[in-house]
Amino acid sequence: MSLKEKIDADYKDAMKARDELKVSVLRLLRSAIHNAEIDKQRALTEDEILGVIQSEARKRRESIEAFQQGGRQDLVERERAELAILESYLPKALSREELEALVRETVREVGALSPRDMGKVMGVLMPKVRGRADGREVSELVRQILEGSQTRE
Repeated sequence: MSLKEKIDADYKDAMKARDELKVSVLRLLRSAIHNAEIDKQRALTEDEILGVIQSEARKRRESIEAFQQGGRQDLVERERAELAILESYLPKALSREELEALVRETVREVGALSPRDMGKVMGVLMPKVRGRADGREVSELVRQILEGSQTRE
């Protein structure tokens, strides 16, 4: 069963169970996938669907931060519940140690020596971690490791 089929099946199950929150989240997700397909004028691949889910999850994380700063705990709780539903469709996240090992391996693989090589590292690394790590966190870790390797030379 493809990811899109799983989302559709879960949407139907949520409707039957009258789970309003899950129906709402999955309706928005299906709509975002549909809109992306219209933009690309073709069906999305599994990786592209994962990208749409990640984008929706990122929006929820940003909303949580904004609502926390605004003191709206009621909205924070709703966004967290929505985020949990979206994350159930994403692959298991990498731990900090697993991510660091992957970054170090990729730095060796591409022969990166300084922060100027960050683009090369990110280009090879991001497909390996897609859906399993936040891009901002990956970028930060790559920069730290490249800056550290520069000082050791």
